[in-house]
Amino acid sequence: MAQVTVNIDGKSYRMACEEGQEDHLNELASKFDRYVSHLRSQFGEIGDLRLTVMAGIMVMDELTEVQGKLKGAESELDLVKTTRDKALQDAERTDGDMAKALGGVAAQISSIAQKLNDSK
Repeated sequence: MAQVTVNIDGKSYRMACEEGQEDHLNELASKFDRYVSHLRSQFGEIGDLRLTVMAGIMVMDELTEVQGKLKGAESELDLVKTTRDKALQDAERTDGDMAKALGGVAAQISSIAQKLNDSK
């Protein structure tokens, strides 16, 4: 297990993470620190714990919004897949109908050609 020291609101926190995830954890901590810094600049000194809780709620709000957008995108994707599948089925049916019609036309042309050859 790897160890990383992250800085949030000017304080250092030693954290464990899986090997190879150190940069990712540092990036997450840096993003969270920006939330805390933003809140501190807006509200001033309101207490570290309160500031951290507010930043956590902001992150959860953003996460919930993104999850909603993802759900909408997944629904839209399902609709696109359904529409595509129906279009493919319709195209297959149309291809089959066209092949059948062309087969009939070819048979008629062959019959006409045979009659013309017989009448000579």
